[in-house]
Amino acid sequence: MRKDMTGLEFVQAMIDGTLPHNSMADTLGYRIVEAEMGRVVVTATPNGTQLNPHGTVHGGLAATMLDSCMGLAIMTLLDKGVGSTTLEFKISFIRAITPETGPIRAEGKVVSPGRRVGTAEGRVTDANGRLLAHATTTCLILS
Repeated sequence: MRKDMTGLEFVQAMIDGTLPHNSMADTLGYRIVEAEMGRVVVTATPNGTQLNPHGTVHGGLAATMLDSCMGLAIMTLLDKGVGSTTLEFKISFIRAITPETGPIRAEGKVVSPGRRVGTAEGRVTDANGRLLAHATTTCLILS
């Protein structure tokens, strides 16, 4: 079905429920909530099932949310039948996330779309807009 949709149509279909979210979104409890050309927002509410041995939310939640919103932001610019995959990403954690943090939001924006390689940046913030983590990604465009 993806090959018959533009990248933006594909992402919007997950938001409106026409297509299911990926299984990792279900496992970690995040949702894609906004998409436009070159920009995607993913949200979650951290909870006690996502804790690391130190009692804070495992960094994998923020990392996965950032990987998803940045990669999907690049996808929103792709034509029918064209995909992408993450080549690398770098993340910096700024503040600990705990279940008490409440809802968090990861926003990804394309920096450079490219024909073969796209780059994007992302930020995770809490409900007060405080920065929790930020990242950059490089994605390979698959024709």
